[in-house]
Amino acid sequence: MLFLKEEKLIDKENVIGSNIRRIRLEKGMGQTELVRELQLRKIAITREVLVKIEGGRQHIKLDQLRAVKDILQVSYEELLQ
Repeated sequence: MLFLKEEKLIDKENVIGSNIRRIRLEKGMGQTELVRELQLRKIAITREVLVKIEGGRQHIKLDQLRAVKDILQVSYEELLQ
């Protein structure tokens, strides 16, 4: 179940985090590389935050989700299904 709260997507089943990890790995991209690309787009994120998002321990912000979608070149559907 997904819902929006204060510009964060609340993802109780960790659908988004696990999809980000799976797609990132399929594309041969490491966490450090994804974080660097996000930071180049002025997205405030650290590798530690990405680890927490992928592991379901932190909710992703909307600006982070938009940028991850663009960097990984996927649709929102692929990230949210």
